[in-house]
Amino acid sequence: MNTSETSAIPIVVLTRQQDHVEYINRILRNAGHAVHCHWAKQLSDLNEALAGPNVHMIFGVVSSDDEFDPATLLQATRQLAPRAPTLLVREQINEETLTHDIQIGARDVVSLNHPERLQAVFARELRSFRLERRLGIALHASHQYHEQIKELIAGSIDAIVLVQEGIMTNPNTAWMKLLGYSSLDDLEGLPILDCIAPDSHNALKGALAACLQGKWVDHTLKINVLLANSQSVPIELLLHKIDIEGEPGVQLKIASHAQDERPLETRMEDAFSRDVTTGFLQWHFFIEQLRTRLAQSIKGGIRSFVRLELENFPDVLATLGPTTIESCIAHFVKPIKEQLQPNDLVGRFGNSKIFVLLERGTQDDVVAWCNNALRRINEQPFVQDQQSIVLNGASGIAPIHSTEVDINQLIQSTLYGARDFATTQLIDTLTADAGLSLATDQNVSEETLAADQEWVDLIKSSLMQNRFHLLEQPIITLGGEDQGMCDVLVRMQDEANNEILPSQFIAIAERNGLMKTIDRWVINAALSFCSSNPDSTLFVRLSKDSVQDSSLPTWLKTQAQSQSIKPNQIVFEISESVASQYLPAATTLAQQLKQSGFRFSIEHAGRSPDSATLLQQLPLDYLKLDGTLIQTLATDPKTQETIASLVLAAKKHNISTIAERVEDANTMAVLWQLGVHYIQGYFVREPERLTLE
Repeated sequence: MNTSETSAIPIVVLTRQQDHVEYINRILRNAGHAVHCHWAKQLSDLNEALAGPNVHMIFGVVSSDDEFDPATLLQATRQLAPRAPTLLVREQINEETLTHDIQIGARDVVSLNHPERLQAVFARELRSFRLERRLGIALHASHQYHEQIKELIAGSIDAIVLVQEGIMTNPNTAWMKLLGYSSLDDLEGLPILDCIAPDSHNALKGALAACLQGKWVDHTLKINVLLANSQSVPIELLLHKIDIEGEPGVQLKIASHAQDERPLETRMEDAFSRDVTTGFLQWHFFIEQLRTRLAQSIKGGIRSFVRLELENFPDVLATLGPTTIESCIAHFVKPIKEQLQPNDLVGRFGNSKIFVLLERGTQDDVVAWCNNALRRINEQPFVQDQQSIVLNGASGIAPIHSTEVDINQLIQSTLYGARDFATTQLIDTLTADAGLSLATDQNVSEETLAADQEWVDLIKSSLMQNRFHLLEQPIITLGGEDQGMCDVLVRMQDEANNEILPSQFIAIAERNGLMKTIDRWVINAALSFCSSNPDSTLFVRLSKDSVQDSSLPTWLKTQAQSQSIKPNQIVFEISESVASQYLPAATTLAQQLKQSGFRFSIEHAGRSPDSATLLQQLPLDYLKLDGTLIQTLATDPKTQETIASLVLAAKKHNISTIAERVEDANTMAVLWQLGVHYIQGYFVREPERLTLE
């Protein structure tokens, strides 16, 4: 309680008789109110009485012997103490006098003959007065706070603007200058999307919606803003939910500089190692770091070495001349920069060749990454002196399967020996987990099977000696809530306990008929975990061999009963390509699993033109959106349209959608805008080992 509310309550009593003052004082003190009464004998005394302490209430005694006119009295108190309630005191009260007095401005009418009612009315009006006073103080403080915020925004060196219902308000001078405007009035009241490049609209709209719901925490949004001259410039935004005149809004801020806390010597070494035009590593330093990275194993997924270059560089050089070519190179690498992840290693070689070490979920993710970069390079011509030059990009990809790599051969393979993946049709794939993409081959030669034998023996011995283990990758709501859902990934260990990724053994297991055995080991391990963790839900993959195994549903039902788990703790998932290729078997399996209480899902959805058709034919609980599409979602409008149509189709069938391999905040923002339910990937958390009891 405010200390001022525990001290004496100052009131004024206007009456001819001192007895009235003493009586009112006694009645209120008997009710527990520590009042301090000021006596005003006549109207002319009111000015002096109300000039003292902050009066909480005024009693005006009206009787046949007094000369006080109620209307005049109330007019005087309204002028001298407009916030203090005035109570008229009469000997007798009836409906007529009560109505009249309230109409002319009295807060209420009381009688000295009914002290209990006088006490009740006083307590009510005192509480009301205090609440109004607190509200007034709060509003005043709020007004001062907003004025201070405006002053801070106006004087900040950071570019800041407030956004409410999509409209900009209170842009500061730094924001105005950043966008190239000459007046703040040109931005005030303008829709924020008018200052954002179209390819960033969905990301910003999703981030704003997430921020308003309190779900955007410490994420940086990378978008392209449109300057006053229509030029597009990349920026990084910080979003913060605020209150704008009592209504929710979002503050957008572009930090004027990022504080680099590394030692000065380290920062100087880093600056010295980088190419001035692109910001990428100079070739010598790139090779040094590449050699170090390649000697280290990756935790999951695949590695690829990628070349991107300006294919029509000679023509561009001839057109622009040597004085302008570096500006063109800076423009050429801009789309590449915008889709790099923090862990990507990038270097510049020669005039226009860029080499990138990518670590992604599947080879198709790498292909999609290259395709997206080439598309954006081609769509963004270089403009110089009113001359527009279309830039043609080319790429080469060399998959890396070992830590023992000849770097010279690796570079040569991207230049001459590798397929130009980005200009050919994607291979059909079957994914065993989030770190694997395998080409299927129906005609396996005897030589290949013979070469597989050593691996086959290793797989069999690992199964018998329990050298397989599971990893879990959380699946959370887009708002960040953990509902105990995890994706299950399988790993194998050799005799020396070295971890072997699925990309090294799953294809061999498939060729040699071992996938059903591996699947059943994974299922048993998942059931064991669920038995000890009844609030968990695990997503377990099934291979095409298990989809065609008619004995699987019966075996599953028996295993679930023996381990006393709730079947709905397990969500079995198959890839979209397997579902399409073996649709009758997949439909039968899904129906039987659902009848036993298990749940069912399709993963890698969106790669086939028939994706929406599967939603009608299979009884699905979840639909996992293909990670390859998610890789380019933030910057590719066509991919956004594909995902949006799938999400809409899934909602019509009451199917929840999950985005695979989400790796950055921009992707999450677009997913929010498109209405996706759940996400998984390294942006959420890296996979961790599942503890089996």
